[in-house]
Amino acid sequence: MRAVVTGGAGFIGSHLCERLLAVGYEVVCVDNFLTGRPENVAHLTERAEFQVMKRDVVHGLEIDGPVDAVLHFASPASPADYLRHPLATLRVGAEGTRHALELATAKKARLVLASTSETYGDPQVHPQPESYWGHVNPVGPRSCYDEAKRYAEAMTMAYRRERDTDAGIVRIFNTFGPRMRFGDGRVVPTLIRQALDGAPMTVTGDGSQTRSLCYVDDLVDGVLRMLDGHIGGPVNLGNPHEVTMLELAHWIRELTGSHSETVLVPLPADDPKRRRPDIALAESELGWQPRTPVEEGLLRTIEWFDEHTESAGALARVPAPASPAGQVAGGPRPSAVSEAGLGVS
Repeated sequence: MRAVVTGGAGFIGSHLCERLLAVGYEVVCVDNFLTGRPENVAHLTERAEFQVMKRDVVHGLEIDGPVDAVLHFASPASPADYLRHPLATLRVGAEGTRHALELATAKKARLVLASTSETYGDPQVHPQPESYWGHVNPVGPRSCYDEAKRYAEAMTMAYRRERDTDAGIVRIFNTFGPRMRFGDGRVVPTLIRQALDGAPMTVTGDGSQTRSLCYVDDLVDGVLRMLDGHIGGPVNLGNPHEVTMLELAHWIRELTGSHSETVLVPLPADDPKRRRPDIALAESELGWQPRTPVEEGLLRTIEWFDEHTESAGALARVPAPASPAGQVAGGPRPSAVSEAGLGVS
């Protein structure tokens, strides 16, 4: 079995390459390194069954030999990245997706498109089921990412209907874990960096806006389950455990043993106020739900960042709670942080 992963040197893409190799695939990692990093896959490059191709999928995606799976994960994904590269973001969502679909169609391969919870925009329905069409500003600063993914979804379904391409869509909600970049602007690496450095921890708005975070290992498991099937989706992949940004800052401060203060900064334009996936479809169609308690995932992420930077924060080793079988992995015991029972975003 041979898989092509576009954006394979990115945060999620690199974990996906690693897991595909572990289950017996040969893997072709395609990345132009606009936001992906060679060091994310450096530990895989000595393996004969792993190949890295530096290529921008906007300009084509020709792969010699058989291909059984195409996983299209190429795109700037953090607000800092897609606001810096709006045209590249739109092009990889449009032309890059078309080239990935053409490859899958020609090779008779299964394709999984990495879409996003941003297709729901600032939602008026909560939690967000796949049947909700969204509330998106098509001309705002975030539209380059939101509309690129919405267009990619439309193209994927058009290929599925007209060309009989075996393609499916996963809508990925906020995911975190090792190999995130400190400077990518997303909330978890930003708060971890600030806590480890003893710097003020910046929270946007009044901190009441919510997110729901899924640990990367669980997300990759969901993607592989989607790959192994034939449904078109879209299917939400994320953790329904919802938390405010102010709670998240408090939690990370506790887990790092930091004494950083929390500082409120202006809310970005079109920033969603609430975000939580309805994962009933993933549970019924894929047999999937997140298993890693978010506290355990945060500790792993903090430890990774502490090992890979020169920050000197001393880590508080808080034991992670057990995640009973059949239950969604949620937040910590209230006693681990506060009586409020803090969660994660």
